[in-house]
Amino acid sequence: MSWPELVNDKRFGLEDYHDPKKSGTRTDFRRDYDRLVFSSPFRRLQNKTQVFPLPGSIFVHNRLTHSIEVSCVGKSLADSIARVLRNRDMNLGLPCEHYDHLGDIVAAACLAHDLGNPPFGHSGERAIATFFSEGAGKVLRAKLSEREWTDFIHFEGNANAFRVLTHQFKGRRKGGFAMTYSTLASIVKYPFESTITAKGKFGFFASEQPDFVKVADELGILKLSQPGEPLRYARHPLVYIVEAADDICYEVMDMEDAHKLKILSTEEVVEAFMAFFSPERSDSMRKTMDMVDDPNEKIAYLRSCVVGVLVDRCAEAFIENEEAILEGRFEGTLLSKIASREREGYARCNDLSWKKIYQASEVVDIELAGNRIMTELLDRLIGAVTHPELNYSKLLLSKFPEQYDVAAPTLYGKIQAVLDHLSAMTDVYALDLYRKLNGMSLPAV
Repeated sequence: MSWPELVNDKRFGLEDYHDPKKSGTRTDFRRDYDRLVFSSPFRRLQNKTQVFPLPGSIFVHNRLTHSIEVSCVGKSLADSIARVLRNRDMNLGLPCEHYDHLGDIVAAACLAHDLGNPPFGHSGERAIATFFSEGAGKVLRAKLSEREWTDFIHFEGNANAFRVLTHQFKGRRKGGFAMTYSTLASIVKYPFESTITAKGKFGFFASEQPDFVKVADELGILKLSQPGEPLRYARHPLVYIVEAADDICYEVMDMEDAHKLKILSTEEVVEAFMAFFSPERSDSMRKTMDMVDDPNEKIAYLRSCVVGVLVDRCAEAFIENEEAILEGRFEGTLLSKIASREREGYARCNDLSWKKIYQASEVVDIELAGNRIMTELLDRLIGAVTHPELNYSKLLLSKFPEQYDVAAPTLYGKIQAVLDHLSAMTDVYALDLYRKLNGMSLPAV
């Protein structure tokens, strides 16, 4: 793959209007970022669970604040990498203007990476998948193709984000968000179809496969599958940067939130974060921490230091492995290739998170409640689209937003309309609808 081809500001759905010679104060990649910030799906992320229950007296991260922080970290990481690549190619007399856009592309992709996630965090994804693989949805298996069925039993928020950005919903414009090709490709972490999922992950539904192929082929992304095999591509190189920014924020910010909620003690977090640094650097950092008494401020300072060092190490890992990345033979993540001290520090934080955070009572409570709510809504809504002639179905279908095609000509399309509606819901909306459908909440008379 080549950088000049990988950086492409052609807009999906608006190809006929593309003018590569146009100029302006904002690039199309910057417009991608702004378009996302002002969109309804992005705003709804403020009421979607990240890990912990949405805030009561203590504010913790939600999907919106997480996405903004990932975007900041991703842009810093991309800018650092672009600076090295630009200087290298400039010294070789090669074109290097395309590197100027890497930061904006990654910043936009980071904002968009969670747009397809349903309510209640990752438990919402699992609730959708298990409704079909273990629950009432199993009866639909015989009516769907293998590819359609695997799309549902491995429902994936990342694939759904690509759909949200590209699908032409009823009454909406062609091309969905009409994002640039490079931004779209940079969010697809698993560029293969659902029949060859790795740990339940894949990058695009059957309905969006032609769209992904169009984007990938335009950008010169390597196709790894042979004719007749399930479709598989290499990643766009910027996916590794988006992934690293997401993983850094997910791990480090979860630790900070857990400290605020008193799931982790100050001593536990300090010890975990100090493991990223040499003894000399640690001594200097402790002197800085001694200047403040507030434990939350101490942890915030350490968090910023950890993020900074991980950004530096991931940038180094990308530069060192750029050739393998461009040739589609790089395996693993950037964080798996960083220097041993930082890699071991990250692994230690990850172990602590699994032992004390993701099994915490507050987190499990959300999973239990979310699973019940999502399963109930799926049962009611899919029942409505599969049996639209029933009186109850007619009432329920009248509540669907018009953009979702509940009268699609295929069962696959009808189910997708339900999943489009359900995954777009906020936690509060899903809970409110659940209560109303079960008679727990009635309108005022």
